[in-house]
Amino acid sequence: MNKIILSNTRPPLLSECGLLAAAEPFYHMDRTAGFNVLIYVIDGTVYVTEDGTDYAVGAGELLFLKSGVHHYGRREIKKGTRWYYLHFCDSAGEPECMRENCSARAFKKTAALPKQLSGLENSRIESLIERYIDYFYSDDPMRLWDINTRLFELLTQIAVYNDSGESSLSDRICAYLQESYTEPFSASALEKEFFLSYKYMAAVFKREKNMTMQQYHKNIRINHARMLLGSTLMSVSEVAAAVGYSDALYFSRVFRESVGMCPSDYRRELFKRSIQPRR
Repeated sequence: MNKIILSNTRPPLLSECGLLAAAEPFYHMDRTAGFNVLIYVIDGTVYVTEDGTDYAVGAGELLFLKSGVHHYGRREIKKGTRWYYLHFCDSAGEPECMRENCSARAFKKTAALPKQLSGLENSRIESLIERYIDYFYSDDPMRLWDINTRLFELLTQIAVYNDSGESSLSDRICAYLQESYTEPFSASALEKEFFLSYKYMAAVFKREKNMTMQQYHKNIRINHARMLLGSTLMSVSEVAAAVGYSDALYFSRVFRESVGMCPSDYRRELFKRSIQPRR
């Protein structure tokens, strides 16, 4: 009921996020919000009613509230309750290229976010939420550029979380590589993160994702680089550094191997397309 649908053609946009703590007992706000809400409880229980359905969200549980649906508090939330929250909106409309291009539509994918999840204490989902909010309030100069990209990655991880309370190993490796794409690829770091042998993880990942972990790591870097080349005035050297390459010449070689042209030519092609008159 009142599910939120995640689409790779309409990435979500963050409104605000943070950590709240109840200084006194209170009832959840009565409102029909113009944004979706993610609630993740750390201590205590948050009580909220949405469209007549009562929800009790305890420690280690999350709940999504849907934009445009009436929600309010019917039970008192006790003093000392603490929870993370994220407010986010859907992008406005589907990109025009998706409507006009059948090939582009073939890449469209959607997933329903779970209404409520439990048993998330010390899980990867809890860690992702904490890291996301820490990043939002950090002084990282890239924060405003990729905060919505990271939001989409976070929500995607929640969407693929399965009934056993754990996403697949390859999905968890993907999430880890997405979080740490600016760092050099490290087999030892992966072994420390997952407490598994690199050989085993490499075999599972190749079988499930049809590519190596190194390839996936490189693809993340190149995709971020393409976004920066198309949406900023950063130099090629600055883009290289932003995605984890200390050597701009090596970055340009890797970019050419992946995209088919060097970074500066890629930027020029994007500019040419943007100024072409429509027919």
